[in-house]
Amino acid sequence: MINFTTEELVKYLYNESSQKQAGKIKLAVQSDWNLRDCYEKLLSTKSDLSELTFSPRQQSVNRILEYASKKHIHVS
Repeated sequence: MINFTTEELVKYLYNESSQKQAGKIKLAVQSDWNLRDCYEKLLSTKSDLSELTFSPRQQSVNRILEYASKKHIHVS
């Protein structure tokens, strides 16, 4: 059995593995319960991350705009 690193699983998850490596990982995930569990946790985490939204605090935006106005920087 081949052991795969978390990094290799993440690459596979994001379709960044070579075709040869992806094939090996796919087979291993199908046959190795521990690897499948790890992969499914990564898949769940990817899904959770895609649902997050980030926005700066209004105080941060105001400070940037204030700085830009003092430096005569045009901010659209």
